[in-house]
Parts: sequence; structure tokens; C-alpha cells
Amino acid sequence: MKLFKQAIVLVVLLGVAATACRNDKAEGEKSNLKTVKGLYSFGPEMRSFTLCEDGREYWVTDSVKNLELSYSKLGFEKPYEPVYVELEGYFAKSDTATVSADFDSTLVVTKVIKISKEIPDGPCAQ
Repeated sequence: MKLFKQAIVLVVLLGVAATACRNDKAEGEKSNLKTVKGLYSFGPEMRSFTLCEDGREYWVTDSVKNLELSYSKLGFEKPYEPVYVELEGYFAKSDTATVSADFDSTLVVTKVIKISKEIPDGPCAQ
């Protein structure tokens, strides 16, 4: 009976520790949130974001599922047409086992601020 109680206590403690670690990671990601402006392209095999200020390209993960939907609503006949976006999100290391491995980092989108077919003059203009 004593061994059973110890096992239960150990399982509870491991659960608490795992939950605390997950919350720390989520809090760390929230503190790294940035607002970025750039060009987003979407298609069957590609979801990329090019930062206006320096031209770096990132793989995109749409954690809120609004970016892809908003892109689709713009009504492009062909995929991969770039659009101007202002997004809130954070950068994470790309997964080496997927297509995103071709990119150094992944932009994880947490909020879509603006999406437009009209690309403003300046560093984002092609």
C-alpha cells in the first residue's frame, strides 16, 4: 500500500512539473511577440513571409487559422501571389523534418492585423 501511495504522489508531481514547463514555454512565446510587416505567399506547398525591412524569408505557421482564410478570400486565380500583411507573432526554429527545414526560422502567426492585395511603396514594393 505504501508503494502505491508513493507511485501516485510521483505521478502527480510529474504532472505538475510538465504543466509548469508548458506554461513557461507559452509565457516565453507571448513575451517574444512582435508586429511584423511584409509579403505573404500561400499555396499548396509553400507558406512564406518576406520581411519588408531586410528581405529575410520565413516559413509561416498560422496558429490562429485566420491568415490562410483571409488570403483565400482575396480571390486569387493562381496560388503564390504575394500580398502585403501586418502580423503579430513570434519566431521559432524551423522543424528539420518538414519543408520548413529550408528556412532558418518559422514565423508563428498569433494575430492578423492587416492583409491587402495592394503592396505599399517602399521596401516591400517588388
